[in-house]
Amino acid sequence: MSFEQLLKNLNPQIIGSLRRAIELGKWPNGVAVTGEQRRLCAEAVANWEASNLPKEQQVGYVAPKTTKEPCVGKKEDEQPLSWV
Repeated sequence: MSFEQLLKNLNPQIIGSLRRAIELGKWPNGVAVTGEQRRLCAEAVANWEASNLPKEQQVGYVAPKTTKEPCVGKKEDEQPLSWV
């Protein structure tokens, strides 16, 4: 079975199980997840989400900034730094 075929067979329940295995570092039966398994699970979850979820719900999504200024603070919030 190819990786693409595997992705087509995934559903939200399976994706949830893969996420839990990644987060906890073990499978539901208590067996530890290997580094290779964790990598493959993360790849499968990311690929499935890219095809089935809006960007805002995907793992790793960072919302765009709402302000154009690099710092939101006001000028009067600035205080001089004095070294002791």
